[in-house]
Amino acid sequence: MATEITHLKTLEQRLLWLACWTIHNANHLRPKQDGDVKVGGHQASCASMVSIMTALYFHVLRPEDRVAVKPHAGPVFHAIQYLMGNQTRQRLERFRGLGGVQSYPSRTKDTDDVDFSTGSVGLGVAVTAFASLVQDYLASRAWTAGRKPGRMIALVGDAELDEGNIYECLQEGWKHGLRNCWWIIDYNRQSLDGVVREGLWQRIEAIFGAFGWDVVRLKYGALQQAAFAEPGGDRLRAWIDACPNQLYSALTYQGGAAWRRRLLDAIGDQGPVTALLDRRTDDELAELMNNLGGQCVQTLAAAFDAIDHDRPTVFLAYTIKGWKTPLAGHKDNHAGLMTLDQMADFQSRMGVAPGDEWEPLATVDDPAALHRFLDNVPFFAGGPRRYQAAMAESAGPVPLDDAELSTQAGFGKILDRIGASGSPLADRIVTTSPDVTVSTNLGPWVNRRGLFARAKLADTFRDERIPSTQKWHFADTGQHLELGIAEMNLFLLLAAAGLSHELFGERLLPVGTVYDPFIARGLDALNYACYSDARFLLVGTPSGVTLAPEGGAHQSIGSQLIGISQPGLVAYEPAYLDELSVLMDWAFVYMQQEDGGSIYLRLTTRPLPQPSRRSGADFARDVIDGASWWREPGPNAEIVLAYQGCIGHEVLQAAGRLGDGYRDIGVLAITSADRLLSGWTAAQRGESEESHVGRLLSRLPRHCLLVTVTDGHPATLGWLGSVCGHRTVSLGVERFGQTGTIADLYALNGIDVDSIVRAVQRHGGRRLSAAS
Repeated sequence: MATEITHLKTLEQRLLWLACWTIHNANHLRPKQDGDVKVGGHQASCASMVSIMTALYFHVLRPEDRVAVKPHAGPVFHAIQYLMGNQTRQRLERFRGLGGVQSYPSRTKDTDDVDFSTGSVGLGVAVTAFASLVQDYLASRAWTAGRKPGRMIALVGDAELDEGNIYECLQEGWKHGLRNCWWIIDYNRQSLDGVVREGLWQRIEAIFGAFGWDVVRLKYGALQQAAFAEPGGDRLRAWIDACPNQLYSALTYQGGAAWRRRLLDAIGDQGPVTALLDRRTDDELAELMNNLGGQCVQTLAAAFDAIDHDRPTVFLAYTIKGWKTPLAGHKDNHAGLMTLDQMADFQSRMGVAPGDEWEPLATVDDPAALHRFLDNVPFFAGGPRRYQAAMAESAGPVPLDDAELSTQAGFGKILDRIGASGSPLADRIVTTSPDVTVSTNLGPWVNRRGLFARAKLADTFRDERIPSTQKWHFADTGQHLELGIAEMNLFLLLAAAGLSHELFGERLLPVGTVYDPFIARGLDALNYACYSDARFLLVGTPSGVTLAPEGGAHQSIGSQLIGISQPGLVAYEPAYLDELSVLMDWAFVYMQQEDGGSIYLRLTTRPLPQPSRRSGADFARDVIDGASWWREPGPNAEIVLAYQGCIGHEVLQAAGRLGDGYRDIGVLAITSADRLLSGWTAAQRGESEESHVGRLLSRLPRHCLLVTVTDGHPATLGWLGSVCGHRTVSLGVERFGQTGTIADLYALNGIDVDSIVRAVQRHGGRRLSAAS
């Protein structure tokens, strides 16, 4: 173990240098193309994490473990990969530049073995809890028999603990019996704007303890523990425990002489305490006072090795922000950078010869011995851990023959029929919802497939013979993960489950439902899931002002624009069941394709009379591509009504009323403004041939008026006039909703039949005939 600790200390210093040099090179040495714009990086935050990451990656981790690296410690992670031959010098030299390693670890943009993307603080922490739940879910399936569970580990900045999603996920973890999850808190007590309040550690320990986590406090390093055993050491320890965070940081920055003056003034006694201090030079005293538990690989390795259970564990690791750099302890060090002079001094103290700055093992006395050690590090033994999984085949669209039904109810019926099929695809589906399972029509699926829990839970209402439509039972065979009402948790679970094929080598097809207006409540986590290239089907329902009696708080306006603007997510809003059937079948395939992504279906509770069921390859292709002619216009068309969603019912009625007054009226049924817009902009950039929407609208004469209508923001479709230069009037919802009936609210927002007709009259240049 002594030899291993020596290697770990050597690696710790190598990583500290390489991380700081990577940032320095990007800011001070690499030619700048943006004038004096700061490239950035976080040398101080890397320094506080370097010991923790050394002990983890080179001593504790096994290939089945997964780690979410603190965003600001990204350069340390890339330095680790560089030492192991998994990262190139060229990409390190381009840190924060095009083609270089990313500012923060990214699964999709970095080439080394990133487990979880991080960057939006807090999300990379919480996702590890949901990854652990997904791992437990997979462990209950026959597909994973004999597979050893890994630990899902988050490296957490203490300032990240201000993020609310962390505490939301703690409750969910407690409810589901979270295990095999470690969070290691970099407790450096400094953030971007200052020093954290006194006593935060007590709150941290109390909160985690309340949710069933084991708490391990790592406050003192091996040097400090040895000093405490000396005569007078008890008084030194008491002083350290009582020292305010700001003072400790300030003395760290000032150095050994300042430590000596302060300690002699506070506890010097011309006896054992003074002798303890006198036995150390100023440099040795500074090293002692900076030897906190989180900056001591020996202490860290021992603490990690001591965990012999699978209970969730949080390590509160005291660290020094900027440890061993000229920035150490200064309250401005978060975004601070070493100057050229400071870096020259740092380089001299680190013993790195000029010209050897990028040499992986510069300063190493016995490179061969270290190479032998690295060759046997367990975590890297199997190479990259980005897995693949086979696709689950779809049996094709599920037809529905209902004469009148809402798309939300249709979604529930289609999913239930897939569940009844017993197909391999059905077995890979896992559903979840933030306490709106029943009201988003997942109930039939759950009745059929059950709720997941590692241990069976009784349904007391059923046991007591109380009638209920919810015949739900919890068991390890269940395929629905019950969540509390927190949308951030929904999207983080979808992120973890939607990466199962790469994280764990087994395919899951996650389906999450949420009230459409509340997508915005979890938008940061939704963006995180898409940025990570997680694959899932999101169903936002009910949507628009069709949820009329609920009022403005439950009526979505801008969610369509979220769907259009969110990369990695294709948004659809079918009006009818035959469209929905095609889209759900396509979605389960698209989720699994290498160049695929996630899907967002915006559905409604409003029942609509259904048209004669349409089918065939052409119909399916148009639905997937985003639009088709419901009523195809002729060459002299004066008016085209274009709609998305259930407002199509009003649009078709308006088209009928307008028929006598206008020579030729077309109706364009849009299933995806998102798909149409992305195709059009790609064509504009020359990345594809003529777009689908371009082909549809290019046949219209230039004088034709476009009137777009949707139960959402009018900007969703307002851009259509730009495709071929047609004059466009866009109708939609732009203000908070009211309570009332659908008819009331459609009229109030100007999207009812009368409003559509008036818009045509006002802008179309002709009046309706009296007969109309």
